[in-house]
Amino acid sequence: MSGRTGTRLGDAMSYLFMLVMFVFFAGPLTYLLSMAMRDKREIYRGAARYIPNNPTIDNFITVLNNSYFPIYLWNGLKLAALSGLGVLIVALPAAYAFSRFQFRGKGLSMMGLLLFQMISPLVIMVPLYRYMNRLGLLDTHFAVVMVYIALGVPLATWLLKSTVDGIPRSLDEAAMIDGCNRFSVFWRIVLPLSAPGIASVFIITVIAGWSQFLVPFLLLTKNDLMPIGVGIFNFRGMQTDSSIQLLAAACLIAVVPAIVAFLSLQRLILGAMTSGAVKG
Repeated sequence: MSGRTGTRLGDAMSYLFMLVMFVFFAGPLTYLLSMAMRDKREIYRGAARYIPNNPTIDNFITVLNNSYFPIYLWNGLKLAALSGLGVLIVALPAAYAFSRFQFRGKGLSMMGLLLFQMISPLVIMVPLYRYMNRLGLLDTHFAVVMVYIALGVPLATWLLKSTVDGIPRSLDEAAMIDGCNRFSVFWRIVLPLSAPGIASVFIITVIAGWSQFLVPFLLLTKNDLMPIGVGIFNFRGMQTDSSIQLLAAACLIAVVPAIVAFLSLQRLILGAMTSGAVKG
């Protein structure tokens, strides 16, 4: 009886914790929605009411009709998608090598990837700017994508290695007996069976690229090259104090796609992050 009571108490505490976390993260978003649905007069009066008196979607229409905002959205999507593709091109062979081959310094190399992931981009911003300036790559999407790839490869390699670890080595051996070389095994056996993990890593990388601010803010100055995060920052500079509702609408438009993508595909993402964790 006491065991059952303890289980119920534990469940109640778990639900309470999840509720607190939901309020903590959803509260600012709902307030942002409240600000985005107010008109200019209500913002100007500084009304602290949570629910607007006269809710409107005119702010969203105004933002989307701005000549630069669709460009910001397209640039953000392009940079995020290209970085996701680039990360897969680099991380997939690395993950396969770490999973299937035994070589000196393998554990140290994996640890080095993890340590690199822990370094804040702030540490390398100044030398990165000078390096890209000498190469003549400032104000180019190529430079931004390359940095995105460098930042995303360590985590992607770890996640994809776990996915490849879950594929039995006997399939590789059977394919090689049938005449396949290592590349054929990788291309015909490992990649198809790793599809769920590959998709989830791509999604994680795209979401991370969509949310980036510091790298494009440092490397891009032309308005027609900026992604959504930096675009909103500059959009703020073009607005007056009475246009806070437009900024709130712009922020919501920018953040909602990433949230929807994560919530819709969370099982796929969590499956890739936990694959290979339990092996029978």
